Amino acid sequence: MEEWECFADSWDRLPRDTFMGDGGQYRYRRHAIYAAASGDAAQIMPPGPHFQSRAYNALNGGIERWFERIEPQVANGKLLTALLSVSGAVFGKRRPGVNWHIEVHQFRIVAEKGRVGCPTPEGVHRDGVDFVMVMMIRRRNIASGHTELFAPDGSLVSGFTLVEPRAAVVLDDHRLAHGVTPVIPVEPDTPSYRDVLVITYREKTAR
Repeated sequence: MEEWECFADSWDRLPRDTFMGDGGQYRYRRHAIYAAASGDAAQIMPPGPHFQSRAYNALNGGIERWFERIEPQVANGKLLTALLSVSGAVFGKRRPGVNWHIEVHQFRIVAEKGRVGCPTPEGVHRDGVDFVMVMMIRRRNIASGHTELFAPDGSLVSGFTLVEPRAAVVLDDHRLAHGVTPVIPVEPDTPSYRDVLVITYREKTAR
């Protein structure tokens, strides 16, 4: 439990995302890149930008976004290493023989009195990768944050709320779009936030 608490506490040290096309001050994040050859363990790579085309992210896409790197004790720690191992095994069964470009994102979405926080400010979207894993780290004093999954024709496939720490969802990004409803404070004068870990897998030769 102590290891989990140290892992979760690292979200308290995320810097603000300064690339928000809507001018929002509600998102904080860190980022790291890994690579994994087919069947091998993920290896951390040198710092690099996060890039999405505007086709996938009309709000913030089309530019290289450089975020502060995930802290070394988190990036190389047992918990994240284990999550990369498990997610790599799951996605490797779906796509055997693939070399992966992996990106890991720590997100905190803050809600304040009179101002909601938007977990997916780009709206319902795909990420432009092959697979996505989203894990809940902490919810504090927030309502909503409801996840919705959509088929390519726009029809709603499923809806649920990640509440408990370690609750997770895995997605085939080619088959499903996703979005999360804005979060609002339950008690207006108490700190309110939603912390998640997002891991994406993209075949290395794809863009």
